[in-house]
Amino acid sequence: MNFDRIKEKLEILADAAKYDVSCSSSGGNRKNKGGLGNSHTAGICHSFTEDGRCISLLKILLTNHCIYDCLYCVSRKSNDIKRAAFTVEEVVDLTMNFYRRNYIEGLFLSSGIFKNADFTMERLVRIAKKLREEYNFNGYIHLKTIPGASDELIREAGLYADRLSINLEIPTESGLKLLAPEKSHQDMIKPMGFIKNALTVYQEERKIFRKVPKFAPAGQSTQMIVGATNETDLKIIHVAKHFYQNYNMKRVYYSGYVPVLEDKNLPSIHAQVPMQRENRLYQADWLMRFYGFDANEILDKNHPFLDLEVDPKLAWALRNREKFPVNINTAPKELLLRIPGVGVTSVNKILMARKFQKLNLEHLKKMGVATNRAKYFIEFESQNIFNRLIDEQNFRQIIVNGMKSKWQNPFSEQLSLF
Repeated sequence: MNFDRIKEKLEILADAAKYDVSCSSSGGNRKNKGGLGNSHTAGICHSFTEDGRCISLLKILLTNHCIYDCLYCVSRKSNDIKRAAFTVEEVVDLTMNFYRRNYIEGLFLSSGIFKNADFTMERLVRIAKKLREEYNFNGYIHLKTIPGASDELIREAGLYADRLSINLEIPTESGLKLLAPEKSHQDMIKPMGFIKNALTVYQEERKIFRKVPKFAPAGQSTQMIVGATNETDLKIIHVAKHFYQNYNMKRVYYSGYVPVLEDKNLPSIHAQVPMQRENRLYQADWLMRFYGFDANEILDKNHPFLDLEVDPKLAWALRNREKFPVNINTAPKELLLRIPGVGVTSVNKILMARKFQKLNLEHLKKMGVATNRAKYFIEFESQNIFNRLIDEQNFRQIIVNGMKSKWQNPFSEQLSLF
């Protein structure tokens, strides 16, 4: 084996894979039955399991050769970059050697498309199959499904991978046609539907037959590029809502567009999407998935973009002040979840604690509630002097000033999801 060449390939193909952010391992639960690795244990990309533990994944492309010329992609065929491709055996050896050295807990494998979709997908499946059957590897495997690949290959991929994902790439068909005219959303959506149906079939069969193999136990996910075209945040979260409801997505990921070349159909090379916008989309996504918000509540035609200064829940509360204050000792769970600064874990603590005593602001602080926001929107048995500020004209500025800290820049690169 030419180690220098392998190292060069690894540098090229790991760098090319960094633009794909959808590498979370949430939901993987493949148990170790005498082999190597365990996707349910804590762990050269960092990801997080369903219970919040951080693990490391080998995140690479099989190749950065591609038959398509998508304007937003660094691996497009017209781009003058170094090209490389791993063999099946090289990816398997890298994965096993990195695992044995305790560098990784699993593999995230994607690829440019060379020759055709089936030719590429067949090699991805062979890698996963070889790891599972020849090396008895039980670590986490996430495979990118190649749009246009046959149903047979996708079904086989699901038997060896913990998660499958197909990138939607651009949120709208018109945007995709503008930047990648050789592609269509239909080619991407068709395998999503197949995976959704296959997951349902395998789950039903497992209720009847104990020996039915698992099919993509961590489900499927997708990713959208934000800012390469002119879609509003309202449109983006409606697209996400559609895929959550109709394709049982585990996650929808949002990747801020990174300028890679000048073109009349692309934003300026100097106009990179603010990280804050990407973070706000994830927060809006959380509101839909865990807080009971509808996409039309988060944004509407009068407010098509998310507020970059405050989080989406606080922005909603500021537009709907008449719904507050909420009594923390009597309000149902769905109303408690809408209080700014109160998360799902805190709501569950409130519901449990108020069975035994009347709660006040000090109790909420001990539970971890962000009371610098929540105190204006809640009431309890004793008087809350902060309630009267809700009707003030400068109420928004009062809250924003209270959120600022000399220790933290709210627009720094290290952003919070909650």
